[in-house]
Parts: sequence; structure tokens; C-alpha cells
Amino acid sequence: MQNIADIIMPISIAVIMFGIGLELKFSDFRRVFYYPKSIFTGLASQMFLLPLIAFALVYFWPMQPIHKVGIMLLAACPGGTASNLVTKMLRGRVALSVSLTAFNSFLILFTIPIIIELSYNLFGTESKSVDLSFWRTMKEVMTSVVLPVMSGIIIGNLLSDKQRESLHKPLQYILPSLLLIAVVTVIFIDESSSNIRYMDYLPLFGPLILLNLFTMLTGFFTAKSLKLKHDTAFTIAIEMGLQNSVLALYIANQLLKDEDLSLIAILYGSFSLITTFGFAYLFKQYFKPSGKSKKM
Repeated sequence: MQNIADIIMPISIAVIMFGIGLELKFSDFRRVFYYPKSIFTGLASQMFLLPLIAFALVYFWPMQPIHKVGIMLLAACPGGTASNLVTKMLRGRVALSVSLTAFNSFLILFTIPIIIELSYNLFGTESKSVDLSFWRTMKEVMTSVVLPVMSGIIIGNLLSDKQRESLHKPLQYILPSLLLIAVVTVIFIDESSSNIRYMDYLPLFGPLILLNLFTMLTGFFTAKSLKLKHDTAFTIAIEMGLQNSVLALYIANQLLKDEDLSLIAILYGSFSLITTFGFAYLFKQYFKPSGKSKKM
């Protein structure tokens, strides 16, 4: 069963990123790098503010120490395909979202082992180390993110504007459905092979929902305080709110061999796509700027 999940998720991610690429142009990425302030703000928020918010939450919220480590692991795995898709659905800055996914996939090779080691030590549980293969991770980023997006852009640029527009509406439904099916399948397979009854841990939804909301608010208003554009601000909010639950699940199950850690990733992944979309929609609609922000 686990082998099925290992096949379904990478293929689904690649197809989704290809679909996202169909509606992008290389000029979208040039604009991102011409104004790097948005990239730096997004990465700083994900790499520093996100773990700090998670730490403050688990420090004060009463829960088992291993679940505190699980939330810290989740916070150490930012972004992912889901954030790219939600950004596309809300017409945010998709090129920025994809760029952040590519950059943080490299940075977490160094930050995840540090955050996990510190979390085990701080919360008094048995310390374990995480060894993420650099080349394997880079290969996965290339095959599941970079190459599918580039292929989508190239093919999309060969189409006429009318053909590209005709793809927009069906992709709006097909891509989210594909991601939802893939996530539900992975969750079902993990639960069927685990001894944990996830419904017994409903109280953990409280801190996890707060983590989702607080991180999004922090990302949004940090970007706003730096005078970034409105669509940049809610794109960064999406990047802060949606964690890479699949990566956290892989680390918990395959590297750390701890079902209690995988529990947190499963619970967060079960609702965060919906709540992040809802919160980001509210940010987009009801926090529109009264004045002009810089073009970034």
C-alpha cells in the first residue's frame, strides 16, 4: 500500500505543477527577480517567523512533548505544491509562490535537522537526528517542480491566447481535485498501516488551526509593513499557512520512525488546504490597500 502512495503523490504533484506552468510565462519569473524584496520577505518569513510562531504556540499550549516536536517538524517543512495551487486559484503571484517552493526546498536541507534536534532537546524527548540527502532532494525538486513547470510554460507559450484561456476554467477544477484525491489517498494509506486512531486526537486541531491562522496573519502583515503589493502579501500568507505535510509525513515515518510525529502531519493536512484558501480569500477581499504600494 505504501508503494502505491509513493507513486501517486509524485505523479500528482508533477501533473499539477505542469498545469500551473501552462498559465505562466517566463516573464512572470523575471519580474520576481527584478524585485527580490518579495522573495527575501517570503523566505525570511518561512525560515524564521514560521518556526518562531510554532515554538511560541507549543511552548504555552499543554500537549504531549512528542506532539510539540511534531508541530515543530511541520513548521520546518514550509510551502509545497498545495500553496502553489491555492495561489493560482486566488490569482495571486504564482511565479513568486513557485520560486519560494524551489528556494525553500534547498534551504530546509539545513534547517530541518537543526529544528528537529533543538525540539527534541527542548521538550525532553529522546533525541533523534535527520539526515536528508542533498542530491535526492534536489532530484525530487527538479522532477516534481522545476521541470513540470518549465514544460508547462513552454507548451503554454506555443498556444494562442484563446487556447490558453480555454484551459483556464477546466484547470481550476481539475488541479484542486487531483491534489485532494492524492492527499486523501496518502492519508488513507498511512492510517490503514498505522496503529493510531486519528479521531482520538481531536483536541490537537485547536493549536493546529491557530498555527494556520497566526502564520498567515504574520506573513500577510509582515509583507504589508514592508510596503509590498497586495497580491504579494496574500501570496506570502498562503506560503506561511500551507505546510508541506507530505514531506513532514515522510520524515516522521521513514527517517524518524515515529507514528506520533506523523499524526501531526496527517491532522494538519486534513484541513489546512481548505482553511488556508478561506483565510487567504478573506485577506484578498477585505484587506485591500487604501493607497498604492511599491511594485514588488
